[in-house]
Amino acid sequence: MSGLLNTGLSALLANQAALTTTGNNVANAGSVSYSRQSVVQQQAIGTPSDGGYLGNGVRVVAIDRAYNGYLTRQANQASAVSAADQARANQFTSIEPLFQTGASGLGSAMNSLLNAFTDVSRAPTDLSARTVVLTQAGALASRFTSTQQQLNESAKATVEQLGTAVNTINQLAESIGKINSQIQRAKGAGQPPNDLLDERDRLIGQLNGQVQTATIEADDGSLSVFVGNQALVLGSVTANVAVGTTANGTTTLNISRGAVTARLDADTLGGGAVAGQLRFLNEDLPDTRNQLGRLAVVLTSTVNTQHSLGVGLNGETGNKLFGTIPMPDSIPASGNTGNAVIGSAVSDVSSLIASAYAVTVQSDGSYQVRRMSDNAVTSFATMPAQLDGLTFNLKSGAGAPGDVYRIAPFDDAAGLVSVGLGSASAVAAASPVQASTGSDNQGSLSVSGVYAYAQDANLTATATLTFNADGTYNITGPGTGNLSNQPYNVGEPLKFNGWSLTLTGLPKPGDTVKVEAASASMTALNAGNAKAMQGLADEKVIDGSPLSDGYAGLLARVGVRAESAKYSAKVSSAIATSAETSRANSSGVNLDEEAAKLLGYQQAYQAAARVIQISQNIFDALLSNLK
Repeated sequence: MSGLLNTGLSALLANQAALTTTGNNVANAGSVSYSRQSVVQQQAIGTPSDGGYLGNGVRVVAIDRAYNGYLTRQANQASAVSAADQARANQFTSIEPLFQTGASGLGSAMNSLLNAFTDVSRAPTDLSARTVVLTQAGALASRFTSTQQQLNESAKATVEQLGTAVNTINQLAESIGKINSQIQRAKGAGQPPNDLLDERDRLIGQLNGQVQTATIEADDGSLSVFVGNQALVLGSVTANVAVGTTANGTTTLNISRGAVTARLDADTLGGGAVAGQLRFLNEDLPDTRNQLGRLAVVLTSTVNTQHSLGVGLNGETGNKLFGTIPMPDSIPASGNTGNAVIGSAVSDVSSLIASAYAVTVQSDGSYQVRRMSDNAVTSFATMPAQLDGLTFNLKSGAGAPGDVYRIAPFDDAAGLVSVGLGSASAVAAASPVQASTGSDNQGSLSVSGVYAYAQDANLTATATLTFNADGTYNITGPGTGNLSNQPYNVGEPLKFNGWSLTLTGLPKPGDTVKVEAASASMTALNAGNAKAMQGLADEKVIDGSPLSDGYAGLLARVGVRAESAKYSAKVSSAIATSAETSRANSSGVNLDEEAAKLLGYQQAYQAAARVIQISQNIFDALLSNLK
């Protein structure tokens, strides 16, 4: 009699446990990282009898957790990569609008400045035309400085986001360490703590949103968490995470355990929002700032060089349209033991490369210069040293072996663009030299333009060109070399003594052209330098391309990086969604399946209750018969 009752009771309790577990699944169908649970039932050991073993019902041996370690790791890794790509793409949303096309773009302001000299060349004495030049120069300077300011704000915001992410990482690591301790204690009781394991998986998932991790489970149930090649959580002990800076100025994620600190860059991290932010801060943003800064240096230097060769309305010479952008001194690494100060200066504006540099002092006192944009290394025995259109020189002090000095010539250059002239009359529209054809010329020669293109000791010395019967010419005068039979091509500039002369028409034998210092009356009337300023747009001074294409190149570079980031974010997001779907299908709750199970367990529960009822009826009948 008792066997029937016990069998029914065991069935009742087992199905009650199944109903409770299934109900818990339904309740947590929408919970993040919840793993479906199921009751594992096992038949009880039977009781021997004359006729064989009689069953003793059923018992619950475990509450299983539907968990697939492989799919969970895949989902976490995909989520980390997606978070990195999305974080990088989000950063571009703050700088991409700064580089516009059309009238609001920096390129339009550059063209407007050079085109303003067209009106000056048409009316050299018109102060209003010269005032427009200063206005356009001011507008261009304002756009440069405004863009630089926005890039600086973007860098500041990214660093702040990194700080927030680091705090989150430390909090999550601490929580994982605490749960590891709870799981160790719970597992000692003999059963896996499913809810704690789910909670730890949830925290691991959140951590991968910040930084990609790898995990190793110990026999005691604790989970060690690694970031890059460094341990973040070992059992219940956690490391400290902070933002750091390397000797060459690169921002890193530092993991400290005791007195040992490891620096991890974006490539080592692999994924997580921090990796995306570091990649933007160390690669995308510096490249954009360097490209913009180089454009500012090349433009202002090129314009200033030509402008200083001209003559103002009142005879002013040597004036620069823009203020000179100073090249910064080196920034020493925090671990340096020497006190060297290394300066930089532009030696060839057309050879400049948009990059920062790291100078390392070698054991023999020589220097190794690393170009940060591509890590190309050049060694120099001494200073000064010339590289990429820059001259590096030891301004003071001395470096110790192993010292690293960072030089960023273009990092803040765009923010230093300013107008150097305060008066419209100082706009140097006139050429310091003038050219005239001989009064007895028989051909159709005429002067199309003459201007100074370089400083020369014989710039204003008189030079005479005399044409021969075969169309060639002879030139005489100081500094010309008194050359004979030089080829003449219509419209092709003739360059001597720092001036450039363009002629049109065909000469007759004996025709002459004289180049000499501009007279006072011609200074007010000629616009040779204004025309030369217009022509600067075609000067090949940026990576072998014209100045007018400089902004287009910058625009294309930023655009390619931004679109690449957006595309990567789109692709990795789709992969992450697919991986999470696979994990959820394996471990998540299917409400249709759970509803079917509820009906089955309900029927089994009712049947067990009926067994107990029958057992009770039999027992009652037996008692009645004994009275």
